[in-house]
Amino acid sequence: MITRLLVANRGEIARRIIATCRLLGVETVAVHSDADADAPFVGEADRAVRLPGNTPAETYLRIDLILAAARRSGADAVHPGYGFLAENADVAAAVTDAGLTWIGPSAKAIAAMGDKLAAKALLAEAGVPMLPTWTDPDQVTDFPVLVKASAGGGGRGMRVVRDADGLAEAVASAGREAASAFGDGTVFIERYVERGRHVEVQIVGDRHGTVLALGERDCSIQRRHQKIVEEAPAVLAPELRDRLHAAAVAAGRAVDYVGAGTVEFLLAPDGDFHFLEMNTRLQVEHPVTEAVTGLDLVRLQLLVAEGEPLPLAVTPPVEGHAIEVRLCAEDPAQGFLPVTGTLHRFAIPGVVGEFAPTRGVRLDSGVRNGSAVQVHYDSMLAKLVAWAPTRAEAARTLAAALARAELHGVTTNRDLLVRVLRSREFGAMAVDTGFLERHPEVFAPLLPPGEVPLVALAAALASAAARRAAAPVLAGLPSGWRNVPAFPQVARFTGPDGEVEVRYRLDRDGSLAEWSTSSETGSPESSAPEVTLVGAGPDRVVFDVDGVRRAYRVHLTGAVVFVDGPDGAAGLTELPRFPAPGAELAAGSLLAPLPGAVARVHVEVGRRVAAGDLLLTLEAMKLEHPVLAPTDGVVTELPVTAGGQVETGAVLAVVTPIEEASS
Repeated sequence: MITRLLVANRGEIARRIIATCRLLGVETVAVHSDADADAPFVGEADRAVRLPGNTPAETYLRIDLILAAARRSGADAVHPGYGFLAENADVAAAVTDAGLTWIGPSAKAIAAMGDKLAAKALLAEAGVPMLPTWTDPDQVTDFPVLVKASAGGGGRGMRVVRDADGLAEAVASAGREAASAFGDGTVFIERYVERGRHVEVQIVGDRHGTVLALGERDCSIQRRHQKIVEEAPAVLAPELRDRLHAAAVAAGRAVDYVGAGTVEFLLAPDGDFHFLEMNTRLQVEHPVTEAVTGLDLVRLQLLVAEGEPLPLAVTPPVEGHAIEVRLCAEDPAQGFLPVTGTLHRFAIPGVVGEFAPTRGVRLDSGVRNGSAVQVHYDSMLAKLVAWAPTRAEAARTLAAALARAELHGVTTNRDLLVRVLRSREFGAMAVDTGFLERHPEVFAPLLPPGEVPLVALAAALASAAARRAAAPVLAGLPSGWRNVPAFPQVARFTGPDGEVEVRYRLDRDGSLAEWSTSSETGSPESSAPEVTLVGAGPDRVVFDVDGVRRAYRVHLTGAVVFVDGPDGAAGLTELPRFPAPGAELAAGSLLAPLPGAVARVHVEVGRRVAAGDLLLTLEAMKLEHPVLAPTDGVVTELPVTAGGQVETGAVLAVVTPIEEASS
């Protein structure tokens, strides 16, 4: 029997494992980096062991430190979660050799499926359909293709290449990213299927020879080859579902699989399916399977690791429909680059359960109010799951919970997720891996441009009310009232579309006498609605707008005002009335969009470049971010070097137009 389990991971998956262990009476041990010392998962474990350092290479990827932590804490089992060391055969062997119970398949099975090339060869012999695959770029003649990491997943080390000209650089870049994420830079090339669907089958096996399929998931909505929306069951013809389940079970039996695993397939538009890979671990999207089957997959992992037979002999029936979204710290205005910062507020309404099979809305989160989003780790903040009797109800419930969530402090992909769930095409199941590329309309923010003036007015009134509430004298005066009515109150903010200025005047009774806004260009906003102020406080402002009452929730954090309204949310930064002068940047300066390390520098000072040329590569949050020349010119400044660390806003390079550089 397992009595004390060490979780060799972090964030929401660590909390997920700890939650099930608590129900089963199993003590838990967390390991944590210095950056994660105050993270929720550390406080929820019974014991915690520090791994000195911050980066994964210094901490969570160190097998020796994990084993030392197990010995020091008295753990008798290790659960790897997903990511990091979860699919590392050497770790599974080392844990077993140390006399500990490994929560997962054998090292042999991990090795067989972890090398995706070897896995393809093994399962091809079993008759599972495969896509054409190459290891030598010079042999590729059939485009488009997908460059993939042999040792990992999650979209890391993946590149779509549509012609031979870009193949060499894609292979090199994918290899570097794979080496950084998984410690193995081996990549291969696979035929890319346009408009395919990504469908995966959840399997579980025990030590007594049983391997079962627990249903399937559709994970076709992807960005940068990373899943962002997953659902169960997949919308499939019964005959196709049976064939997929049979192929997945055959894959598990081929390697004597023990524990929870996932066999992934690509469904082509013509109805054929092809094996992609087998993930020898729990998947991020496992909650949707739990929702429709009622099973706790972590509990099943622990039972079979203890040598118990599976408590079910056949594939369980599926009830209802479940959809999951991955809520990530990303900046839509910067092409969804990962961002860092502090979560001042993280609140999602309607949640009825966490980290366990739930009917309704479930939240699996690695953060809470005040959590720091670190540059060292993945950008995912949480997974939100909705179960309902039908797919349409699940999508509607999930979209509503997301839209009403208060997510303050870092920008997220929330608006994109809501628009996907509410799109007509998603509702009609017209989805595939190219969905986002074909539907740019889902990238529009929820907050309409015409709503920004009202949001800014709400921010100005709430800020004024907060200052009045904190005033040591004359607190009874109406907020914003002054003895010279000809001069309105003025507040300036930077918002989602640049600067906006709000002018307003209140009557003696506190009602809104007049108001107007103007954009950063100085032009008045057109067609301002008729607004009556119903009430204004530091955390809530209510308007009557053209006869319709609207309430805005307001959260003040320093100079930042977060406003959540009925049509969307925005964070506005109040500008000082008399700003201090700042240093001017040189024209053509390229700034770091987020903190990270300079992976490679491709140019030197004095090099002539063309618009779009690759200048350098920034590595942050497990991904490579290319920095491209914005225009034709000459590199006149290059203050960074390969391996150096940079903060957000640091100057990476300066490209000066040729005529200016030569003058």
